[in-house]
Amino acid sequence: MASKTQEVIDRAEKWGAHNYHPLPVVLTKAEGPFVWDIEGKRYLDMLSCYSALSHGHRNPRIIAAMERSLKTITLTSRAFYNEPYAEFCEKLARLAGLDMVLPMNSGAEAVETAIKIARAWGYRVKKVRSNAAHIITAAGNFHGRTISIVTFSTEEGYRAPFGPFTPGFSTIPYGDLDALEKAITPDTVAFLVEPIQGEGGIIVPPAGYLKKVVELCRKHNVLAIFDEVQTGLARTGRMFAFEHEDAKPDLLILGKALGGGIMPVSATVGTRAVMEVLQPGEHGSTFGGMPLSMVVGIEALDVLIDEKLSERAARLGEMAMGRLRDAKLPGVREVRGKGLLIGIQYEEYMGGAHTVGEALIRRGVLAKDTRVDTLRLAPSLTIEEKDLHEGLAAVEEATREVSAARKH
Repeated sequence: MASKTQEVIDRAEKWGAHNYHPLPVVLTKAEGPFVWDIEGKRYLDMLSCYSALSHGHRNPRIIAAMERSLKTITLTSRAFYNEPYAEFCEKLARLAGLDMVLPMNSGAEAVETAIKIARAWGYRVKKVRSNAAHIITAAGNFHGRTISIVTFSTEEGYRAPFGPFTPGFSTIPYGDLDALEKAITPDTVAFLVEPIQGEGGIIVPPAGYLKKVVELCRKHNVLAIFDEVQTGLARTGRMFAFEHEDAKPDLLILGKALGGGIMPVSATVGTRAVMEVLQPGEHGSTFGGMPLSMVVGIEALDVLIDEKLSERAARLGEMAMGRLRDAKLPGVREVRGKGLLIGIQYEEYMGGAHTVGEALIRRGVLAKDTRVDTLRLAPSLTIEEKDLHEGLAAVEEATREVSAARKH
């Protein structure tokens, strides 16, 4: 008889579309940094849903706030005002040091929102030619899965069967300021970039890059748009990754952790001069800004602030990367990252980072590869130091095991 795990996997593979290739674990329970599979085995979650679970699984404060909202009001649509919407927008704008907020649901929606705002700004403020607005992006990016977004992806697997694509975008090498300045034309309205490329392999740009990006954009009257869906909200050791260089953008894109691990909540945040180019009826979302998601978002922000999770991520991240580097693990090319966003890049002979991920499952730890050769570690920011050390020890053991097996 097939195990419970295999039964669920078989049903999922038969009835669900095959747009993911999950690890063979069926999760049924979660709390804090831990999850349990259908067979009752406990795992330390070192992926945290790509930073969406920064507060840990089922954070009690956020659940309590959600339950209060469930008893009063959940959905209104933006056809009417609701109080949590006003509070959320003010809190997030003040936290980011910007002026206005447009809440959406997914990170991709927030990216699309930023693109639309940038184009509208280009036509209404910068006065670029009609239907000629140009946005620069960076190679190796990941901003989502919509048609417009995969247009400027440099990963062929994201693009291959989905053309024709949306015009108006060009791509330059990540971290290259000279390439950015050369790519700017009279019709350029924005440069869209991640402060650290998460899905791209935890790629950290040269020091000072973000600050110089903002300076270049100001010089040429181009909007600086930072996609912090993965790096924002305390993940890198500051509330926002742009704060490492005091490089405030014109538009800031947030998601993942904004929903507190409970709901999909995202937002595009910007200066008043840019955000006010949108006029009523030009953009919206049935669920964007609904009371329930706003209550969750407010509490998610309050937990980050009250529990000083930025400082915690900085301290634990420095410890974790120091330990991994000092271990001088076989098969490891580089350990890189900021805060608790860490990438371990493996040598080619290791057969891809997924081999280490599979070895980690046997040790009760969950992590996932990105860009084939890099293992991403992004545990919850609430993780206890002893649990993080336990996870790191498992990574070290799994790496040595795979290296020894592959060399023979």
